[in-house]
Amino acid sequence: MELRDRTAMILGGSGLVGHAVARRLLAAAPRRIVLVALFEDEVRATARALEPYRGRATIEVEWGDVFLPAGLARLERGAVMANPEHRRLVLQDLLSELTDDLLHRSFLYQLLMKYKPDAVVDSINTATAFAYQDPQQSAQELLALAADGNADRAAVERHVLLLTLPQLIRHVQILVEALRRAETKAYVKIGTSGTGGMGYNIPYTHSEERPSRPLLMKSAVAGAQSLLLFLLGRTPGAPATIEIKPTATIAWREIGYGPIRRKGKPIPLVDCPEPVPVGEAFRPGTTPWCDLGKPLEGVYIDVGENGLFSSDEFETVTALGQMEFITPEEVAEYVALELEGRPTGRDIVAALDGATAGPTYRAGVLRAHALDRLRELERQSQTRTVAYEMLGPPRLTKLLFESHLCARLRPNVRALAGSRAGELASEAHALVERDGTLRSHILSVGMPILAPDGARLYRGSTVAITADAADGHDPRDAAPRGWVDLRPAQFGMWIQRAREMVAQAERRRSRTADSGSDVDWTALGADDPIEPARFATWVFRYEDRGERIKR
Repeated sequence: MELRDRTAMILGGSGLVGHAVARRLLAAAPRRIVLVALFEDEVRATARALEPYRGRATIEVEWGDVFLPAGLARLERGAVMANPEHRRLVLQDLLSELTDDLLHRSFLYQLLMKYKPDAVVDSINTATAFAYQDPQQSAQELLALAADGNADRAAVERHVLLLTLPQLIRHVQILVEALRRAETKAYVKIGTSGTGGMGYNIPYTHSEERPSRPLLMKSAVAGAQSLLLFLLGRTPGAPATIEIKPTATIAWREIGYGPIRRKGKPIPLVDCPEPVPVGEAFRPGTTPWCDLGKPLEGVYIDVGENGLFSSDEFETVTALGQMEFITPEEVAEYVALELEGRPTGRDIVAALDGATAGPTYRAGVLRAHALDRLRELERQSQTRTVAYEMLGPPRLTKLLFESHLCARLRPNVRALAGSRAGELASEAHALVERDGTLRSHILSVGMPILAPDGARLYRGSTVAITADAADGHDPRDAAPRGWVDLRPAQFGMWIQRAREMVAQAERRRSRTADSGSDVDWTALGADDPIEPARFATWVFRYEDRGERIKR
Protein backbone atom coordinates (compact mmCIF):
# COMPACT_ATOMS: atom_id res chain seq x y z
CA MET A 1 0.00 0.00 0.00
CA GLU A 2 1.05 3.60 -0.53
CA LEU A 3 1.97 5.08 2.86
CA ARG A 4 1.98 8.69 1.74
CA ASP A 5 -0.82 10.69 3.40
CA ARG A 6 -2.01 7.61 5.32
CA THR A 7 -2.32 6.96 9.06
CA ALA A 8 -0.12 4.32 10.65
CA MET A 9 -0.47 3.14 14.24
CA ILE A 10 2.49 1.54 16.00
CA LEU A 11 1.68 -0.56 19.04
CA GLY A 12 4.70 -0.71 21.31
CA GLY A 13 5.78 2.54 19.72
CA SER A 14 8.32 3.47 22.40
CA GLY A 15 10.19 0.17 22.20
CA LEU A 16 13.40 -0.53 20.35
CA VAL A 17 11.70 -1.88 17.22
CA GLY A 18 8.67 0.41 17.44
CA HIS A 19 10.91 3.48 17.47
CA ALA A 20 12.85 2.23 14.44
CA VAL A 21 9.63 1.41 12.58
CA ALA A 22 8.24 4.88 13.27
CA ARG A 23 11.41 6.52 11.99
CA ARG A 24 11.34 4.38 8.83
CA LEU A 25 7.64 4.98 8.14
CA LEU A 26 8.03 8.74 8.58
CA ALA A 27 10.36 8.64 5.58
CA ALA A 28 7.34 7.57 3.50
CA ALA A 29 5.54 10.86 4.31
CA PRO A 30 2.43 9.57 6.09
CA ARG A 31 -0.23 12.00 7.21
CA ARG A 32 -0.10 10.77 10.78
CA ILE A 33 1.79 8.35 13.01
CA VAL A 34 0.12 7.17 16.22
CA LEU A 35 2.50 5.84 18.86
CA VAL A 36 0.96 3.59 21.51
CA ALA A 37 3.01 2.50 24.52
CA LEU A 38 2.54 1.34 28.08
CA PHE A 39 3.98 4.41 29.82
CA GLU A 40 3.38 8.10 29.14
CA ASP A 41 6.93 9.31 29.76
CA GLU A 42 8.38 6.74 27.36
CA VAL A 43 5.99 7.41 24.50
CA ARG A 44 6.38 11.18 24.83
CA ALA A 45 10.16 10.80 24.85
CA THR A 46 9.93 8.73 21.67
CA ALA A 47 7.76 11.37 20.01
CA ARG A 48 10.34 14.04 20.88
CA ALA A 49 13.16 11.90 19.51
CA LEU A 50 11.24 11.47 16.24
CA GLU A 51 10.64 15.18 15.79
CA PRO A 52 13.62 15.69 13.41
CA TYR A 53 12.22 12.97 11.11
CA ARG A 54 8.58 14.08 11.23
CA GLY A 55 8.36 16.23 8.10
CA ARG A 56 4.73 17.22 7.56
CA ALA A 57 3.36 14.25 9.48
CA THR A 58 1.71 14.66 12.85
CA ILE A 59 2.72 12.37 15.70
CA GLU A 60 0.00 11.39 18.16
CA VAL A 61 0.72 9.58 21.43
CA GLU A 62 -1.40 7.22 23.52
CA TRP A 63 -0.42 5.16 26.53
CA GLY A 64 -1.89 2.29 28.53
CA ASP A 65 -2.19 -1.49 28.54
CA VAL A 66 -3.88 -2.56 25.30
CA PHE A 67 -4.78 -5.93 26.84
CA LEU A 68 -7.12 -4.35 29.41
CA PRO A 69 -10.43 -2.48 29.39
CA ALA A 70 -9.91 1.24 28.80
CA GLY A 71 -10.98 2.14 32.33
CA LEU A 72 -8.13 0.06 33.76
CA ALA A 73 -5.53 0.50 31.04
CA ARG A 74 -3.45 3.10 32.90
CA LEU A 75 -3.34 1.20 36.18
CA GLU A 76 -0.44 -1.02 37.11
CA ARG A 77 -1.34 -4.66 36.57
CA GLY A 78 -0.60 -5.37 40.23
CA ALA A 79 -3.24 -2.84 41.25
CA VAL A 80 -5.74 -4.45 38.89
CA MET A 81 -5.04 -7.90 40.32
CA ALA A 82 -5.38 -6.64 43.89
CA ASN A 83 -8.79 -5.02 43.41
CA PRO A 84 -11.78 -7.44 43.45
CA GLU A 85 -13.96 -5.23 41.22
CA HIS A 86 -11.16 -4.75 38.69
CA ARG A 87 -10.42 -8.48 38.65
CA ARG A 88 -14.04 -9.37 38.00
CA LEU A 89 -14.33 -6.91 35.14
CA VAL A 90 -11.22 -8.32 33.48
CA LEU A 91 -12.44 -11.88 34.10
CA GLN A 92 -15.79 -11.03 32.55
CA ASP A 93 -14.11 -9.62 29.47
CA LEU A 94 -11.73 -12.58 29.30
CA LEU A 95 -14.21 -15.44 29.64
CA SER A 96 -17.58 -14.21 28.35
CA GLU A 97 -18.77 -14.14 24.74
CA LEU A 98 -17.42 -11.38 22.52
CA THR A 99 -20.15 -8.72 22.62
CA ASP A 100 -20.31 -5.10 21.50
CA ASP A 101 -20.24 -3.96 25.13
CA LEU A 102 -17.04 -5.91 25.71
CA LEU A 103 -15.47 -4.52 22.54
CA HIS A 104 -16.36 -0.96 23.41
CA ARG A 105 -14.70 -1.34 26.83
CA SER A 106 -11.43 -2.53 25.29
CA PHE A 107 -8.63 0.03 25.20
CA LEU A 108 -7.27 -1.50 21.99
CA TYR A 109 -10.67 -1.32 20.31
CA GLN A 110 -11.13 2.30 21.36
CA LEU A 111 -7.73 3.25 19.94
CA LEU A 112 -8.39 1.62 16.59
CA MET A 113 -11.84 3.15 16.29
CA LYS A 114 -10.56 6.60 17.31
CA TYR A 115 -7.79 6.79 14.71
CA LYS A 116 -8.99 4.26 12.08
CA PRO A 117 -5.41 3.62 10.93
CA ASP A 118 -4.71 2.45 7.40
CA ALA A 119 -1.85 0.32 8.72
CA VAL A 120 -1.07 -1.11 12.14
CA VAL A 121 2.40 -2.28 13.10
CA ASP A 122 2.27 -4.30 16.30
CA SER A 123 5.70 -4.43 17.92
CA ILE A 124 4.45 -5.41 21.38
CA ASN A 125 6.08 -8.64 22.51
CA THR A 126 2.74 -10.30 23.21
CA ALA A 127 4.33 -13.67 23.95
CA THR A 128 6.51 -12.19 26.68
CA ALA A 129 3.64 -10.16 28.11
CA PHE A 130 1.50 -13.26 28.63
CA ALA A 131 4.04 -16.03 29.23
CA TYR A 132 6.13 -14.21 31.84
CA GLN A 133 3.11 -13.74 34.09
CA ASP A 134 4.17 -17.30 35.04
CA PRO A 135 0.88 -19.23 35.26
CA GLN A 136 2.80 -22.38 36.23
CA GLN A 137 4.12 -20.82 39.42
CA SER A 138 0.66 -19.43 40.09
CA ALA A 139 -0.83 -22.92 39.68
CA GLN A 140 1.61 -24.35 42.22
CA GLU A 141 0.72 -21.60 44.69
CA LEU A 142 -3.00 -22.19 44.16
CA LEU A 143 -2.59 -25.93 44.73
CA ALA A 144 -0.68 -25.23 47.94
CA LEU A 145 -3.51 -22.98 49.14
CA ALA A 146 -6.04 -25.66 48.23
CA ALA A 147 -4.09 -28.27 50.19
CA ASP A 148 -4.31 -26.03 53.26
CA GLY A 149 -7.98 -25.25 52.65
CA ASN A 150 -7.22 -21.59 51.92
CA ALA A 151 -7.97 -21.41 48.19
CA ASP A 152 -10.60 -18.68 48.20
CA ARG A 153 -12.29 -17.04 45.21
CA ALA A 154 -9.69 -14.28 45.05
CA ALA A 155 -6.86 -16.79 44.66
CA VAL A 156 -8.72 -18.59 41.87
CA GLU A 157 -9.47 -15.30 40.11
CA ARG A 158 -5.83 -14.22 40.24
CA HIS A 159 -4.73 -17.53 38.75
CA VAL A 160 -7.31 -17.53 35.95
CA LEU A 161 -6.20 -14.04 34.95
CA LEU A 162 -2.70 -15.41 34.31
CA LEU A 163 -3.75 -18.19 31.91
CA THR A 164 -1.94 -17.50 28.66
CA LEU A 165 -4.10 -18.97 25.90
CA PRO A 166 -7.40 -17.42 27.05
CA GLN A 167 -5.64 -14.04 27.15
CA LEU A 168 -4.12 -14.52 23.71
CA ILE A 169 -7.35 -15.73 22.13
CA ARG A 170 -9.43 -12.90 23.53
CA HIS A 171 -6.79 -10.34 22.52
CA VAL A 172 -6.77 -11.63 18.94
CA GLN A 173 -10.58 -11.75 18.80
CA ILE A 174 -10.77 -8.09 19.83
CA LEU A 175 -7.96 -7.17 17.46
CA VAL A 176 -9.59 -8.89 14.47
CA GLU A 177 -12.97 -7.27 14.99
CA ALA A 178 -11.46 -3.84 15.68
CA LEU A 179 -9.29 -3.99 12.56
CA ARG A 180 -12.32 -4.96 10.50
CA ARG A 181 -14.50 -2.16 11.85
CA ALA A 182 -11.70 0.40 11.52
CA GLU A 183 -11.26 -0.71 7.88
CA THR A 184 -7.53 -1.10 8.41
CA LYS A 185 -5.80 -2.21 5.22
CA ALA A 186 -2.67 -3.85 6.62
CA TYR A 187 -1.57 -5.37 9.92
CA VAL A 188 2.08 -6.24 10.56
CA LYS A 189 3.07 -8.17 13.67
CA ILE A 190 6.64 -8.18 14.94
CA GLY A 191 6.75 -11.66 16.46
CA THR A 192 9.34 -13.73 18.26
CA SER A 193 10.67 -17.26 18.42
CA GLY A 194 11.08 -16.92 22.19
CA THR A 195 14.67 -18.17 22.13
CA GLY A 196 16.50 -15.68 19.96
CA GLY A 197 16.58 -18.27 17.19
CA MET A 198 18.24 -20.98 19.27
CA GLY A 199 16.78 -24.42 19.99
CA TYR A 200 16.12 -26.50 23.09
CA ASN A 201 19.83 -26.27 23.82
CA ILE A 202 19.60 -22.54 24.55
CA PRO A 203 21.94 -21.74 27.47
CA TYR A 204 20.21 -18.45 28.31
CA THR A 205 17.53 -19.71 30.66
CA HIS A 206 15.64 -18.72 33.79
CA SER A 207 16.27 -21.73 36.02
CA GLU A 208 18.11 -25.00 36.26
CA GLU A 209 15.74 -26.38 33.63
CA ARG A 210 17.11 -25.96 30.14
CA PRO A 211 15.23 -24.38 28.60
CA SER A 212 13.02 -23.10 31.37
CA ARG A 213 9.27 -23.56 31.27
CA PRO A 214 8.63 -19.79 31.13
CA LEU A 215 10.85 -19.62 28.06
CA LEU A 216 9.05 -22.54 26.43
CA MET A 217 5.74 -20.92 27.33
CA LYS A 218 6.90 -17.79 25.53
CA SER A 219 7.76 -19.81 22.41
CA ALA A 220 4.45 -21.67 22.60
CA VAL A 221 2.44 -18.44 22.83
CA ALA A 222 4.46 -16.94 19.96
CA GLY A 223 3.71 -19.99 17.82
CA ALA A 224 0.03 -19.94 18.72
CA GLN A 225 -0.17 -16.29 17.75
CA SER A 226 1.45 -17.03 14.38
CA LEU A 227 -1.25 -19.61 13.64
CA LEU A 228 -4.00 -17.19 14.65
CA LEU A 229 -2.51 -14.63 12.26
CA PHE A 230 -2.38 -17.35 9.59
CA LEU A 231 -6.16 -17.66 10.04
CA LEU A 232 -6.59 -13.88 9.93
CA GLY A 233 -4.77 -13.82 6.59
CA ARG A 234 -7.37 -16.27 5.25
CA THR A 235 -10.38 -14.25 6.40
CA PRO A 236 -12.42 -12.28 3.83
CA GLY A 237 -12.56 -8.60 4.68
CA ALA A 238 -9.58 -8.75 7.02
CA PRO A 239 -6.51 -6.58 6.45
CA ALA A 240 -3.47 -7.89 4.66
CA THR A 241 -1.75 -9.81 7.47
CA ILE A 242 2.02 -10.07 7.83
CA GLU A 243 4.31 -11.31 10.57
CA ILE A 244 8.01 -10.56 10.74
CA LYS A 245 9.60 -12.89 13.28
CA PRO A 246 13.18 -11.94 14.23
CA THR A 247 15.18 -14.98 15.36
CA ALA A 248 18.15 -13.24 16.92
CA THR A 249 18.83 -10.67 19.61
CA ILE A 250 17.59 -7.26 18.47
CA ALA A 251 20.13 -4.53 19.21
CA TRP A 252 20.68 -1.71 19.91
CA ARG A 253 19.22 1.62 21.05
CA GLU A 254 22.27 3.36 22.53
CA ILE A 255 25.71 2.86 24.03
CA GLY A 256 26.53 4.95 27.06
CA TYR A 257 27.75 5.32 30.61
CA GLY A 258 25.49 5.94 33.57
CA PRO A 259 23.11 4.36 36.09
CA ILE A 260 22.20 0.77 35.28
CA ARG A 261 18.44 0.32 35.32
CA ARG A 262 16.57 -2.97 35.66
CA LYS A 263 12.87 -2.94 34.74
CA GLY A 264 13.04 0.84 34.62
CA LYS A 265 14.53 1.30 38.10
CA PRO A 266 18.19 1.99 39.01
CA ILE A 267 20.00 -0.94 40.59
CA PRO A 268 21.10 0.23 44.06
CA LEU A 269 24.81 -0.13 44.74
CA VAL A 270 25.33 -2.31 47.83
CA ASP A 271 28.26 -3.90 49.63
CA CYS A 272 28.82 -6.67 52.16
CA PRO A 273 32.13 -5.86 53.88
CA GLU A 274 32.26 -9.06 55.96
CA PRO A 275 31.10 -12.56 54.99
CA VAL A 276 28.42 -14.29 57.06
CA PRO A 277 27.86 -18.02 57.62
CA VAL A 278 26.13 -19.61 54.66
CA GLY A 279 23.49 -21.11 56.91
CA GLU A 280 22.48 -17.68 58.12
CA ALA A 281 22.83 -15.71 54.90
CA PHE A 282 19.36 -16.47 53.57
CA ARG A 283 17.34 -16.54 56.77
CA PRO A 284 14.40 -14.12 56.90
CA GLY A 285 15.46 -10.79 58.35
CA THR A 286 19.16 -11.30 57.63
CA THR A 287 20.59 -8.16 55.98
CA PRO A 288 24.38 -8.36 56.00
CA TRP A 289 24.72 -5.81 53.22
CA CYS A 290 24.78 -2.05 53.34
CA ASP A 291 23.31 0.34 50.82
CA LEU A 292 25.97 2.71 49.49
CA GLY A 293 23.36 5.35 48.69
CA LYS A 294 23.89 5.54 44.96
CA PRO A 295 23.04 3.46 41.89
CA LEU A 296 25.26 0.99 40.13
CA GLU A 297 26.90 2.78 37.21
CA GLY A 298 28.83 1.54 34.23
CA VAL A 299 29.19 1.31 30.48
CA TYR A 300 26.18 -0.33 28.85
CA ILE A 301 24.50 -1.11 25.57
CA ASP A 302 20.70 -0.72 25.58
CA VAL A 303 19.04 -3.66 23.80
CA GLY A 304 15.44 -2.65 24.39
CA GLU A 305 13.12 -4.98 26.25
CA ASN A 306 16.03 -7.25 27.23
CA GLY A 307 17.54 -4.41 29.22
CA LEU A 308 21.08 -3.09 29.52
CA PHE A 309 24.01 -5.36 28.72
CA SER A 310 27.63 -4.94 29.67
CA SER A 311 30.23 -5.22 26.94
CA ASP A 312 30.99 -8.83 27.94
CA GLU A 313 27.31 -9.80 28.05
CA PHE A 314 26.74 -8.28 24.63
CA GLU A 315 29.86 -9.92 23.24
CA THR A 316 28.70 -13.31 24.56
CA VAL A 317 25.10 -13.26 23.36
CA THR A 318 26.01 -11.94 19.90
CA ALA A 319 28.97 -14.26 19.37
CA LEU A 320 28.92 -16.48 16.30
CA GLY A 321 26.89 -19.56 17.20
CA GLN A 322 25.00 -17.86 20.02
CA MET A 323 21.88 -15.74 19.50
CA GLU A 324 23.87 -13.37 17.26
CA PHE A 325 21.82 -10.26 16.43
CA ILE A 326 19.76 -8.22 14.02
CA THR A 327 19.35 -4.46 14.13
CA PRO A 328 15.98 -2.78 14.67
CA GLU A 329 16.52 -0.81 11.47
CA GLU A 330 16.64 -4.04 9.47
CA VAL A 331 13.40 -5.22 11.07
CA ALA A 332 11.84 -1.82 10.31
CA GLU A 333 12.95 -2.08 6.69
CA TYR A 334 11.25 -5.47 6.35
CA VAL A 335 8.08 -3.92 7.77
CA ALA A 336 8.14 -0.96 5.40
CA LEU A 337 8.84 -3.10 2.34
CA GLU A 338 6.01 -5.49 3.16
CA LEU A 339 3.61 -2.60 3.73
CA GLU A 340 4.60 -1.16 0.37
CA GLY A 341 3.79 -4.47 -1.32
CA ARG A 342 7.38 -5.52 -1.93
CA PRO A 343 7.76 -9.05 -0.51
CA THR A 344 10.85 -9.63 1.59
CA GLY A 345 10.62 -13.40 1.96
CA ARG A 346 10.49 -12.82 5.74
CA ASP A 347 6.71 -12.93 6.20
CA ILE A 348 5.73 -15.86 8.43
CA VAL A 349 2.10 -15.79 7.25
CA ALA A 350 3.14 -16.04 3.61
CA ALA A 351 5.64 -18.77 4.52
CA LEU A 352 2.90 -20.80 6.21
CA ASP A 353 0.67 -20.27 3.18
CA GLY A 354 3.42 -21.65 0.97
CA ALA A 355 4.37 -24.53 3.26
CA THR A 356 0.95 -25.96 4.08
CA ALA A 357 -0.68 -28.72 2.02
CA GLY A 358 -4.00 -27.46 0.73
CA PRO A 359 -6.71 -28.96 -1.50
CA THR A 360 -5.51 -31.05 -4.44
CA TYR A 361 -6.70 -31.90 -7.93
CA ARG A 362 -6.68 -35.61 -7.05
CA ALA A 363 -8.96 -35.03 -4.07
CA GLY A 364 -11.35 -33.06 -6.28
CA VAL A 365 -11.60 -35.94 -8.75
CA LEU A 366 -12.08 -38.49 -5.98
CA ARG A 367 -14.75 -36.31 -4.33
CA ALA A 368 -17.05 -36.89 -7.28
CA HIS A 369 -16.51 -40.65 -7.06
CA ALA A 370 -17.13 -40.63 -3.29
CA LEU A 371 -20.40 -38.73 -3.71
CA ASP A 372 -21.51 -41.08 -6.49
CA ARG A 373 -20.83 -44.10 -4.28
CA LEU A 374 -22.65 -42.56 -1.29
CA ARG A 375 -25.72 -41.79 -3.41
CA GLU A 376 -25.69 -45.29 -4.93
CA LEU A 377 -25.64 -46.89 -1.48
CA GLU A 378 -28.51 -44.64 -0.40
CA ARG A 379 -30.52 -45.82 -3.40
CA GLN A 380 -29.73 -49.45 -2.68
CA SER A 381 -30.60 -49.15 1.01
CA GLN A 382 -33.58 -46.87 0.29
CA THR A 383 -32.39 -44.37 2.88
CA ARG A 384 -31.53 -40.67 2.88
CA THR A 385 -29.19 -39.94 5.76
CA VAL A 386 -28.80 -36.11 5.55
CA ALA A 387 -26.70 -35.61 8.72
CA TYR A 388 -25.23 -37.39 11.74
CA GLU A 389 -24.17 -34.28 13.75
CA MET A 390 -20.50 -35.17 13.94
CA LEU A 391 -19.09 -32.55 11.59
CA GLY A 392 -20.45 -29.62 13.56
CA PRO A 393 -21.59 -27.10 14.35
CA PRO A 394 -25.15 -28.18 15.24
CA ARG A 395 -26.36 -25.31 13.09
CA LEU A 396 -25.05 -27.15 10.02
CA THR A 397 -27.17 -30.18 10.90
CA LYS A 398 -30.15 -27.87 11.35
CA LEU A 399 -29.56 -26.27 7.93
CA LEU A 400 -29.23 -29.64 6.24
CA PHE A 401 -32.43 -31.09 7.72
CA GLU A 402 -34.49 -27.94 7.13
CA SER A 403 -33.38 -27.73 3.50
CA HIS A 404 -34.07 -31.47 3.17
CA LEU A 405 -37.65 -30.79 4.28
CA CYS A 406 -37.85 -28.07 1.62
CA ALA A 407 -36.54 -30.54 -0.96
CA ARG A 408 -39.20 -33.08 0.00
CA LEU A 409 -41.92 -30.47 -0.44
CA ARG A 410 -40.79 -28.39 -3.45
CA PRO A 411 -39.22 -29.59 -6.73
CA ASN A 412 -36.71 -26.79 -7.22
CA VAL A 413 -35.36 -23.44 -6.04
CA ARG A 414 -37.87 -21.41 -8.05
CA ALA A 415 -40.81 -23.31 -6.56
CA LEU A 416 -39.49 -22.70 -3.06
CA ALA A 417 -39.07 -19.00 -3.83
CA GLY A 418 -42.74 -18.81 -4.81
CA SER A 419 -44.03 -20.52 -1.67
CA ARG A 420 -45.93 -19.09 1.27
CA ALA A 421 -44.32 -19.49 4.66
CA GLY A 422 -47.41 -20.58 6.57
CA GLU A 423 -48.35 -23.22 4.03
CA LEU A 424 -44.80 -24.55 3.83
CA ALA A 425 -44.55 -24.78 7.63
CA SER A 426 -47.81 -26.74 7.81
CA GLU A 427 -46.68 -29.11 5.06
CA ALA A 428 -43.33 -29.65 6.79
CA HIS A 429 -45.05 -30.43 10.07
CA ALA A 430 -47.34 -32.92 8.37
CA LEU A 431 -44.30 -34.56 6.75
CA VAL A 432 -42.53 -34.89 10.09
CA GLU A 433 -45.67 -36.33 11.68
CA ARG A 434 -46.20 -39.03 9.05
CA ASP A 435 -42.57 -39.91 8.30
CA GLY A 436 -41.47 -41.61 11.49
CA THR A 437 -38.13 -42.66 10.01
CA LEU A 438 -37.17 -39.08 9.18
CA ARG A 439 -38.40 -37.80 12.54
CA SER A 440 -36.51 -40.52 14.41
CA HIS A 441 -33.30 -39.75 12.51
CA ILE A 442 -33.51 -36.04 13.29
CA LEU A 443 -34.16 -36.65 16.99
CA SER A 444 -31.57 -39.42 17.33
CA VAL A 445 -28.68 -37.23 16.20
CA GLY A 446 -29.59 -34.60 18.79
CA MET A 447 -31.85 -32.18 16.90
CA PRO A 448 -35.05 -31.15 18.68
CA ILE A 449 -37.93 -30.31 16.33
CA LEU A 450 -39.90 -27.17 17.19
CA ALA A 451 -43.54 -27.37 16.07
CA PRO A 452 -45.05 -24.57 13.93
CA ASP A 453 -46.92 -23.10 16.91
CA GLY A 454 -43.64 -22.63 18.78
CA ALA A 455 -45.25 -24.05 21.92
CA ARG A 456 -44.50 -27.75 21.41
CA LEU A 457 -41.28 -29.63 20.83
CA TYR A 458 -40.18 -33.09 19.75
CA ARG A 459 -36.94 -34.20 21.38
CA GLY A 460 -34.82 -37.32 21.79
CA SER A 461 -32.53 -38.61 24.52
CA THR A 462 -29.60 -36.56 23.17
CA VAL A 463 -29.80 -32.83 22.51
CA ALA A 464 -26.92 -31.02 20.82
CA ILE A 465 -28.10 -27.54 21.82
CA THR A 466 -29.96 -27.42 25.11
CA ALA A 467 -32.27 -24.59 26.09
CA ASP A 468 -31.83 -22.25 29.04
CA ALA A 469 -34.94 -22.92 31.11
CA ALA A 470 -34.10 -20.37 33.80
CA ASP A 471 -36.63 -17.69 34.67
CA GLY A 472 -36.63 -14.84 32.20
CA HIS A 473 -35.08 -16.90 29.40
CA ASP A 474 -37.02 -18.05 26.36
CA PRO A 475 -35.98 -21.66 25.62
CA ARG A 476 -36.67 -21.01 21.93
CA ASP A 477 -33.62 -18.73 21.80
CA ALA A 478 -31.64 -21.95 21.24
CA ALA A 479 -33.50 -22.77 18.02
CA PRO A 480 -31.26 -20.82 15.58
CA ARG A 481 -28.18 -22.64 16.88
CA GLY A 482 -29.34 -26.22 16.50
CA TRP A 483 -33.05 -27.04 16.38
CA VAL A 484 -35.06 -28.01 13.34
CA ASP A 485 -37.50 -25.12 13.36
CA LEU A 486 -40.92 -25.65 11.74
CA ARG A 487 -42.29 -22.20 12.55
CA PRO A 488 -43.54 -20.12 9.59
CA ALA A 489 -40.93 -17.42 10.24
CA GLN A 490 -38.14 -19.95 9.74
CA PHE A 491 -39.58 -21.17 6.45
CA GLY A 492 -40.03 -17.54 5.48
CA MET A 493 -36.27 -17.24 5.85
CA TRP A 494 -35.74 -20.21 3.51
CA ILE A 495 -38.14 -18.66 0.99
CA GLN A 496 -36.15 -15.40 1.10
CA ARG A 497 -32.95 -17.34 0.56
CA ALA A 498 -34.46 -19.09 -2.44
CA ARG A 499 -35.57 -15.75 -3.88
CA GLU A 500 -32.02 -14.43 -3.56
CA MET A 501 -30.72 -17.57 -5.29
CA VAL A 502 -33.15 -16.96 -8.15
CA ALA A 503 -32.08 -13.31 -8.33
CA GLN A 504 -28.43 -14.34 -8.47
CA ALA A 505 -29.22 -16.77 -11.27
CA GLU A 506 -31.01 -14.05 -13.23
CA ARG A 507 -28.06 -11.68 -12.83
CA ARG A 508 -25.73 -14.37 -14.16
CA ARG A 509 -28.01 -14.98 -17.16
CA SER A 510 -27.92 -11.28 -18.05
CA ARG A 511 -24.20 -11.33 -18.68
CA THR A 512 -23.10 -11.55 -22.29
CA ALA A 513 -20.09 -13.77 -21.61
CA ASP A 514 -21.54 -16.62 -19.62
CA SER A 515 -19.35 -19.56 -20.54
CA GLY A 516 -15.85 -18.50 -19.49
CA SER A 517 -13.73 -19.55 -16.55
CA ASP A 518 -14.93 -16.46 -14.67
CA VAL A 519 -18.41 -18.00 -14.34
CA ASP A 520 -19.30 -19.62 -11.03
CA TRP A 521 -20.12 -23.04 -12.43
CA THR A 522 -21.05 -24.33 -8.96
CA ALA A 523 -23.74 -21.67 -8.44
CA LEU A 524 -27.35 -22.68 -7.82
CA GLY A 525 -29.71 -22.24 -10.75
CA ALA A 526 -33.34 -21.20 -10.40
CA ASP A 527 -34.57 -24.53 -11.74
CA ASP A 528 -32.03 -26.68 -9.91
CA PRO A 529 -33.40 -29.22 -7.44
CA ILE A 530 -33.03 -28.37 -3.77
CA GLU A 531 -29.94 -30.14 -2.48
CA PRO A 532 -29.24 -29.76 1.25
CA ALA A 533 -25.45 -29.59 0.96
CA ARG A 534 -25.58 -26.91 -1.73
CA PHE A 535 -28.11 -24.92 0.29
CA ALA A 536 -25.99 -25.11 3.46
CA THR A 537 -22.91 -24.10 1.47
CA TRP A 538 -24.82 -21.13 0.07
CA VAL A 539 -25.79 -19.98 3.59
CA PHE A 540 -22.21 -20.28 4.83
CA ARG A 541 -20.88 -18.44 1.81
CA TYR A 542 -23.33 -15.57 1.41
CA GLU A 543 -24.77 -15.07 4.90
CA ASP A 544 -21.85 -16.08 7.11
CA ARG A 545 -19.13 -14.99 4.66
CA GLY A 546 -17.51 -18.29 5.53
CA GLU A 547 -15.67 -18.85 2.28
CA ARG A 548 -12.12 -20.04 1.79
CA ILE A 549 -9.99 -17.45 -0.01
CA LYS A 550 -6.62 -19.25 -0.14
CA ARG A 551 -5.74 -22.75 -1.30
